Amino acid sequence: MFVLVAALICGVVAAGALWTLGGRADRDLAAHRHRVQATTTGPAREAPAAARFGTKPQAVAPAVWEQPAHVHRSGTVYVPPRTPQGHSVAIWVDDAGIPARPPGSTADRALTSLSGGIAAGAVVGVTGAGVVLLVRRRAEGRRLAAWEREWEQVEPVWSGRPRGGRGRGSGD
Repeated sequence: MFVLVAALICGVVAAGALWTLGGRADRDLAAHRHRVQATTTGPAREAPAAARFGTKPQAVAPAVWEQPAHVHRSGTVYVPPRTPQGHSVAIWVDDAGIPARPPGSTADRALTSLSGGIAAGAVVGVTGAGVVLLVRRRAEGRRLAAWEREWEQVEPVWSGRPRGGRGRGSGD
């Protein structure tokens, strides 16, 4: 029961710490991310397999955009599949105007915190259960060894077998 409670407490503490740290990191990242509108300058094509993430199909297209400091940029951005040339898409850029991943959402942070808390609780629980099993195994071994020693003394008397080289009639 102690191991279960310790695992639960560790999981909750880890989840809370991850939530707090993730919130700080998301706020710091959001301060340096800007959502801008980009206009595609060519048709969308399928993104390379190494660049894909998630389960949604990804495509890339050449585009132009204006970063927050009113400097025009161009490059390849992620767009929905089959996006035509001249279509406007929202993208995230960093302070230098380079396309970047968006700041984390509350759902992302919640999932990260929850999975981290579960993982921490599982590690503590499995470790604690392993320690309990080892302690029980050692105690069982000591108990069986003591029983064997006691049986060595009782068994000859109980079975009527001669003990230590003395015969039956020697006054046992």
